[in-house]
Amino acid sequence: MAATASGVYALGLAMSTVAFPLTALHAGYSGTDVGLLVGLSAAAQLTSRLFLARVMRVLADRTLVVGAGGFLAVSDLAIVLSHQLAPFLAAALLQGVSRACFWTGLQTHVLRQAGSEGRRALARVNLFSGIGLVAGPSLSGALGEISLSLSLAVAAAIALASCGPALMLRRMPVFVPPADRPPGRLWRRPGVDSGCWAGVTAGAWRALLSSYVPVALTAAGAGTSTVGILVSCADTGSIAGSAAAGRVRDGQLRRAYVASTLGAAAGIAVVVPAAGVPVLAAVFLAVSGLGAGVLQTLGPAMATQSVAPGERAEAVAVAGTFRAAALMVAPVGVAGLVLVAPLGVAMALAGALMVLPSLTARRPLPAQL
Repeated sequence: MAATASGVYALGLAMSTVAFPLTALHAGYSGTDVGLLVGLSAAAQLTSRLFLARVMRVLADRTLVVGAGGFLAVSDLAIVLSHQLAPFLAAALLQGVSRACFWTGLQTHVLRQAGSEGRRALARVNLFSGIGLVAGPSLSGALGEISLSLSLAVAAAIALASCGPALMLRRMPVFVPPADRPPGRLWRRPGVDSGCWAGVTAGAWRALLSSYVPVALTAAGAGTSTVGILVSCADTGSIAGSAAAGRVRDGQLRRAYVASTLGAAAGIAVVVPAAGVPVLAAVFLAVSGLGAGVLQTLGPAMATQSVAPGERAEAVAVAGTFRAAALMVAPVGVAGLVLVAPLGVAMALAGALMVLPSLTARRPLPAQL
């Protein structure tokens, strides 16, 4: 049921992320306005994650997952009903809150429910969500040719449909922090820090794939269809990586973490020089997606396995916060670098910085996941 809810919700979310900006542009808002709305949604997601650990001491993780589907549906319907600024602002905020609630709640539930098989269960969930994220834009675009409002309405219906399997998840007790909680920040503990930094690399990869990778490919002369195919290669690699993460043995965890970080970073670093040769670019992007997909699954698993049961909600939330922060910071950082250096240099430097999280593998990682 968790995998089903993940796939259905991801499909609705992916449709929304395409139809939302297009609807804003069609309604007369400028590109800058759209960028600010998308940034507002990202900020809402990041801020929400900061409080979700406390919320999950009051509400069950299943409740968050169900609520997230409702939030996304209301977000879509708000701008179907009106193109005034207030509905767009509300939609951006609700979409960000929905993302935070769904992924934190679902990942926490899966890792609690599956126990020692948590990584494999999370790999299945990420596989289903990856399929939804890949299929969503195409479906949204096809419906958008008829009507953008129709695309948003269908996305809202799909988001509501995700509440069905979410309601069938087992109701588990809320989290109670341990009385003998160790001192210090949770994200600095061995294992948790690796999980957080894995999220940083995966988040930066996703952010740059959605922003500057298409720009680099277009600048190298690739046509629109070629750019779409190449980005799809990266997304397909990510789905494969999520599935492969469930097969990583405990003794291979450190090597998988480092190799995946290097792979995700390498694809970003060389995308500009490789862009002139589409086949080469496809290979590098697929490899980078494979690495990012593995990290997306290993990160939350490493974080939760390194803490007491009562701290697992906080571990998932803090790992997700690092990923959300990278989603915001990475494009802004490259935008700043482009002002003083060519795009190829900026992307290469971004790739080099994405390697740094692998240094945390020098600290002990959890013995079992």
